[in-house]
Amino acid sequence: MKHIPLLAGVLLFGLGGIATAQAQPQTIPDSQLKALSTTVGGANPLPTTRTVQHWFGSTLDPHDGITYGYNMVGANPNSCTGSACSAAVTADIIPLNVVVAGRTFSGEDVLPATLASPQFVLSDYGSTPFATAAGAFPNLPAFIRGPGGVLSQGDAGLQLQLQDATMRAQFNKTGSSPYHLRLNTVTHNAITIVVPSAKGTLLQSGRGVVFAAVDYGWWGNRIVNLLGSLGYVDPTNLPIFLTNDVLLFSGANCCTIGFHGAKNAAANGQGNQPVQTFAWASYLSPGIYARPNGGTDWAVQDIHPLSHEIAEWADDPFVNNLVEPWLTPTAPQYGCTNILETGDPVVGIGFAKGTNTFEQGPNPDGTQSADGYYHPEDEVNLPWFVRLAPNLISEPTQSPSTNVGRYTLMGDLNPFPGFRQPATGCQ
Repeated sequence: MKHIPLLAGVLLFGLGGIATAQAQPQTIPDSQLKALSTTVGGANPLPTTRTVQHWFGSTLDPHDGITYGYNMVGANPNSCTGSACSAAVTADIIPLNVVVAGRTFSGEDVLPATLASPQFVLSDYGSTPFATAAGAFPNLPAFIRGPGGVLSQGDAGLQLQLQDATMRAQFNKTGSSPYHLRLNTVTHNAITIVVPSAKGTLLQSGRGVVFAAVDYGWWGNRIVNLLGSLGYVDPTNLPIFLTNDVLLFSGANCCTIGFHGAKNAAANGQGNQPVQTFAWASYLSPGIYARPNGGTDWAVQDIHPLSHEIAEWADDPFVNNLVEPWLTPTAPQYGCTNILETGDPVVGIGFAKGTNTFEQGPNPDGTQSADGYYHPEDEVNLPWFVRLAPNLISEPTQSPSTNVGRYTLMGDLNPFPGFRQPATGCQ
């Protein structure tokens, strides 16, 4: 996940062109529409710090000989027993109604569909009807809809939340294991944010879907300021700011669809101040990224950004888990990075789950990108980042393999060979 400081930026079309764009949304070419995610802030908690429940572990990377430490949310899967293995974190869901150029993008509108999604309701992760296929990658069409199949065979028949299933598969705590990481949701009143004319504009995709384009630096500072002003925000909870078709620009980078972060929640804590983790994600209308009929970027819709951010929060809550640098052709927009961010290598790769009845009609141009499902993102497991082969930590792959365990949640369903083995570095 590429870290972008909270500084004022310039939109892709230039601040001077925003007024014109507001009068008539400009169409952004698909070639410039990349799914991005970032991090905000960071903190180093002490064992007594008041924050989300978490544990510390370390793993020797046999490739570079360095032992990497990391904090992750929940109970320690390596040492917990019985009921102590089950963790629950309260997620404060805060819808944001964002006004850009006189048009409101209502977070309230997407709240019911989000709460009804696999992110929070229970589903069976034993199989999926569809999963991302490579297509003609790296050429178009790429990341298209392909056949599904067995997903997490160890948890087949069980009812789990998405992040619970993800963490259980990552540490091979499936089946009868008492290991869980659950999110208990509390919804709050919507907050209206009016974006200044110099900080936002309207754009539309090639399918005719109009969305809000907001300056990254301005938006990031606005979210951090909200954290300090909402009386119900608690360091032991996860505030999730939810928007509807609000995307961010930073310079010529388009578009950031979510971020997670951490900040010290008190100015003077003598090294032990509370640490607040948080996330922002946009619910995406089907026709912004996803081409019609299961085409390119098929899975980049609805809760794809939210699943990305929550998974990364769980594996890197304080934005300080560093690993050997990695680079992957599936997500070149992140370059060579040393952050343990589980969604970045597989951004755009996902699978179908649940039944989605929200915004399932045709795109404004008459084409059809929606398919009646939610589209969670695949997530990379810890052993991929720390170069473990064989992988004896995660759930075994669906079919027997030399490396034993899967390197992503999707396992064999991920079509790219770079995720059937550990990360290969930046050369």
